[in-house]
Order: sequence, then C-alpha cells, then structure tokens
Amino acid sequence: MDVKLPKLGEGADNGVVVGIFVKEGDVIANGQAIMELENEKAVASIPSTAAGVVEKIFIKVGDRITVGAKILSVAGGASAPASVAPAAAPAAKPAAKKVAPKAVVVEAEEEPIEESADEIVNENPVASPSIRRAAKDFGIDLHKIVGSESGGRIIAADVQQYIQRLIRAALRPAVAKAEVAPAKPAPVQIDFAQFGPILKKPMSPLRKVISRRMSESWSSVVRVTQFDDIDFTKLGELRKKYGAAYEAKGIKLTLTPFVLKAVAATLKQHPIFNSSLDEVANEIIIKEYVHLGIAVDTEQGLMVPVIRDVDKKSMFDLAKELEMLAAKARDRKISADEMKGGTFTISNQGAIGGGHFTPIVNLPEVAILGLGRGALKPVVRDGKIEARLLTPIALSYDHRVVDGGSAARFTVDLVKAFENFDEAVVKI
Repeated sequence: MDVKLPKLGEGADNGVVVGIFVKEGDVIANGQAIMELENEKAVASIPSTAAGVVEKIFIKVGDRITVGAKILSVAGGASAPASVAPAAAPAAKPAAKKVAPKAVVVEAEEEPIEESADEIVNENPVASPSIRRAAKDFGIDLHKIVGSESGGRIIAADVQQYIQRLIRAALRPAVAKAEVAPAKPAPVQIDFAQFGPILKKPMSPLRKVISRRMSESWSSVVRVTQFDDIDFTKLGELRKKYGAAYEAKGIKLTLTPFVLKAVAATLKQHPIFNSSLDEVANEIIIKEYVHLGIAVDTEQGLMVPVIRDVDKKSMFDLAKELEMLAAKARDRKISADEMKGGTFTISNQGAIGGGHFTPIVNLPEVAILGLGRGALKPVVRDGKIEARLLTPIALSYDHRVVDGGSAARFTVDLVKAFENFDEAVVKI
C-alpha cells in the first residue's frame, strides 16, 4: 500500500522534504511521524496513514512534493481510517440557501466578473476556527463563500478562490492603465564565474517567502520612517530589580516584555497604527485586539511569531510566552498559525548592535517599530549632565493610512510610555 502526502491545510499544497524518519525495512505504526516537510515558514511532521513494513521510499531530503505524491509503500498493514485519507468520492454539495448557480463554479478567465461572490448568500457558513480567524484578519465575509467540502464546509481553497474573484473584479477596470505602465525589466542572469571562483547556494523555501513578502511591501507601501531616541534607564533599573524574582520562577526577564507593554499601551491611544488597509473595499480596518509580531533572527532567516492579546497579559506571561515562541522559531518548530494575525510588528536589533535603521512594514499591517542597541550617553536633565541609557528607535509606517503628524504624536506618546513605565506592571 502506498502512503501519500495528505492535505496540508491553510491552502498549502506542496513543500520541501527536510527530514525522513524511517528507512526501508522499518516497521511503522498508523499515525507515526515518517517525515518533516517545510512549507512557507513552518516545518511540520507528516504522519503515516498506514501500518506495516516499509518496502520502498520514493522521496529524499530536498525533494519538493505536492499533495497526493507517494512518500513510501508498506506491506502487511492496514490503512488509516477514511476520515484521515483524502476522500475518494466527490464531496456533497453545499447547503447554502440562496446561491447564484454559476457563482459556485469558479472558472478561469471566462467567468464573468458580474457573477461575483457578492451574489452568494450563505446564511450558515461552516468553517474551522483557523479559517474563521484568517477571514476575520483579512476582513472576509464567510457568508459570501460557499464551501466545497462535505456539508458545505469552507476550506482554505474556497477562501482563495473568493479572493481571486475579488482581485479580478478589482483589476478589470484598471487593465488599460496597467497596459501603459512601464513593465518591470526581466531578470538578467550573469555568469559571475568569469570573474573568479563562486559558490552557488539555492534559496530555501523560507528565503523565497521572505524575498517575496519584502518585495510586495517595498512595491506597494508608501513608507516613511520616523526616528527618535528613548531613555531606557528606568527600564534597565526595573529589569535588574525584578530579574531575580522572575528567574526564581524559571523565566528570564529581558527588555522585550517592557517593549511589548509600552507599544500595546500606545497602540490603544493611537488605533490607526493597529489597522490594515483593505484596498479592495477601500476601507481602513481598525482592529480592537493587539497581537504583536516579534521578529526573530534565526539561522534559516527572519521569522515573526505573534503574541496575541498583549494588552491583556501580565509581564510574567509575556516573558514566558516570548521565550517559548522564540525557541520554537529558532528550532523551526513554530506553526504557521503562530505567525498569523499580527497587528503591529517589533524588530529589536539591540542584542546584535547598530543604531537607527529603516524596518520594512510587515503587510497587511501599516507600521513596524525598530529598536537599535542602547548606549550610555550624556544627557542634560534639570540643567545637569547625566549618563543615561539611550536606545534609538525607528517607526516605519504606511503613508497611505498614517499621516506624518499622527506618526509624530505616536512617537511622543511611545517615549512617555517607556520613560514613565509603571513599576506595578512588572511586579509578580
């Protein structure tokens, strides 16, 4: 019996093999992890859908495989329950009450734009929590989508098709304008070996994702960066004062939890920085939750795990969760869901070095805060020169949504949040 790559979820249909846990002749159990697959920014273990003796392995590390591809074959075992393996029979038709007949079938270019998803009324959309959360993050109304799975359940592919329909509808009137716009020059491949020895290193899937997302942000966001310096002297003193108490409970108190709380408080004062731009509907989506992304430097590349509801959590809980997520990111054990839904991102280079820099806005957010390395500098306070720990900050924002005056006011209040940090927040 062949064991094939099952559905990966969240619209993913392929990945790169980064580890194989079994070899020919091994006896495996149903549900046992047999390989690791890297997709987007996550590495996931793939379980076997059958039990028995491994006869042949069809893949090797580095292969890119798609859903349905053969992983290995086994003999003398039973397959997984039908609910685990992909269904052979076609899914039952969804049970939406008012559906335009042609709106269910999503064809390619021949589909009329007039038959848009707006004509669909699915009064009782059925979807998993992850789909509902993603739909909420991107402002998608699940009542406009008919699910393709049994019982009308909405899956990631249905949401993708709906988004593609909206994009085609939005781009159709702009075709003429796009045709006269200058085309992006085609990439030119240069033979650098003619100048000396070289070493070729293939781009990893993670590096490809980073490259694509940074290019999208650079080409679409009208970015402006606001600079300032913040006096971290009080925060440093609070960290030293309460560090032992945190360590007694097994958690290291760094400056990052202080940053999280100060940023969350400032976002509450300036909610426009906690928003996203819906270019399809021409709306600004202001989020009433505060989910902060933390850029983590790993050997594989930049990863941004998200800490949810920062404004509602204690300093101890934030320090604990931050430590856990950072470790998972460095070990490539973090899931895709743990890197979604952020409302604002923080990039702290203080542990590495450097001063001011211009961070790239992490779409679909509208702003990102960068922090450099703090240093003792002479500062005039009350007519006297004192040595204070100053940390450079850089606030990059999307000028399509945020004005310069708003950015200046946000920075002023952020400085106050840091320099007047409430000691009661740090106490355990």
